[in-house]
Amino acid sequence: MMPPISADPISFIRDVPDFPKPGIVFKDITPLLANPQAFAAVIDRMAAPFQNAGIQFVAGIESRGFLLAGPIACRLQAGLVPIRKKGKLPRRTKSATYDLEYGQDSIEAHDDAFPTGAKVLLVDDVLATGGTAKAACELIDAIGGTVVAAAFLIELGFLNGRAKLAGRDVRALFKC
Repeated sequence: MMPPISADPISFIRDVPDFPKPGIVFKDITPLLANPQAFAAVIDRMAAPFQNAGIQFVAGIESRGFLLAGPIACRLQAGLVPIRKKGKLPRRTKSATYDLEYGQDSIEAHDDAFPTGAKVLLVDDVLATGGTAKAACELIDAIGGTVVAAAFLIELGFLNGRAKLAGRDVRALFKC
């Protein structure tokens, strides 16, 4: 059951112009996280479509994805797997590389994070260009997990990131 709140949870997300660089409008979710009713409502709404999907693991993308993936994993009674930036995990890893505006970056997960065929829900805060999410899906697949869906708090539709996840079940609570 969702807790009642006096305002739509999206009203707790602030736009911060020109951060981290000019021309970017950053979606600041810290006011949402600070409001326990709004945060709980968002977690419940993001987890609800997957209550009976047999999700075994929730994979959260560093770093704001961790903040959502942990509570969603608890709601789904699933394990939590962090998808980290390269070099942050202590054991043997697999990695996936994705393109940035100028160059490339990599993400990693432990190479034994999922048993073969495990049902995985990928979670992050924002779906923008889709590069990181696509790489995360490829990484989960390479380890042996099966991405059931990718769930985002916010989708920036004008960046068309969903296209990079073609053929996957993509959910976003709010679309901008």
